[in-house]
Amino acid sequence: MANGTGGSGTEPIRVLVVDDQELFRRGLTMLLAAEEGIEVVGEAGDGVEGTDLAASAAPDIVLLDIRMPKRTGIDACLAIKESVPSAKIIMLTVSDEEADLYEAVKSGASGYLLKDSSIEEVAQAIRVVAEGQSLISPSMAVKLIDEFKQLSRPEREPGASFRLTERELDVLKLVARGHNNRAIAAELFISENTVKNHVRNILEKLQLHSRMEAVMFAVREKLLELP
Repeated sequence: MANGTGGSGTEPIRVLVVDDQELFRRGLTMLLAAEEGIEVVGEAGDGVEGTDLAASAAPDIVLLDIRMPKRTGIDACLAIKESVPSAKIIMLTVSDEEADLYEAVKSGASGYLLKDSSIEEVAQAIRVVAEGQSLISPSMAVKLIDEFKQLSRPEREPGASFRLTERELDVLKLVARGHNNRAIAAELFISENTVKNHVRNILEKLQLHSRMEAVMFAVREKLLELP
C-alpha cells in the first residue's frame, strides 16, 4: 500500500476513478495518469463495479460520482469504507445540493469537489486528502458554513457531554481550522504520532467517520468562531 503522500521518493498515491460518464471518466483518468506522484489503478462505470474494484485494487483514494446507476456514490462510499477502511473517498460531482454534501460527509467522504474543478484542483485534492486532511469546493464550503450558522441548538458548555479531554478539544479545534497533523503537533508541542492518536480517539468517541465530519461537528457545537 502507498503511504499516501506521493512523489519525493515515496510510493505514488493509488487512485480509483468511478463515474458513469465514460468520456469524463476516461479523460480524467488520462490527465491524472500524467500527474506526478499519482497512479490510476482502475476505473469503473457504476457504483457496484466501483465497490468491487475497490475491494480488489485497494486504492488509497477513490473518486466517486454521486449520481450513478446500480448503486449511488453515497451507497458506494459506505460500502467501500466498510470493505477498504484505509481508502479515502473524494466525491467529484455536478451536484451542488447541500443535501448531497451532508450525506457524503455522513457516509465518510473526505472531500467534495464539483466537476467544474480544474485537473490541478483535483490532483491537489487527492494529495491533500491522502495526507489525512479534508477538502471541499469553496462554493460548497460557503453553503456548509452558512447552513451551520443558522442552526439552533440548546446552549451548553462546548464539549461538556462529549467525554473529550481538554487536549482532545484543543486538537479538534485545530482540525476544524484546517491544520494538518504536523501543524497541530507544532502548535501544541506534541509529536505527530500523539496527534494521530488524539484524532483517532476523537473520531471514536464522537462516532464520526472522517476529519471532515469532525469539522462539521466542531462548527455545530460552536467549538470555533465562524466569520
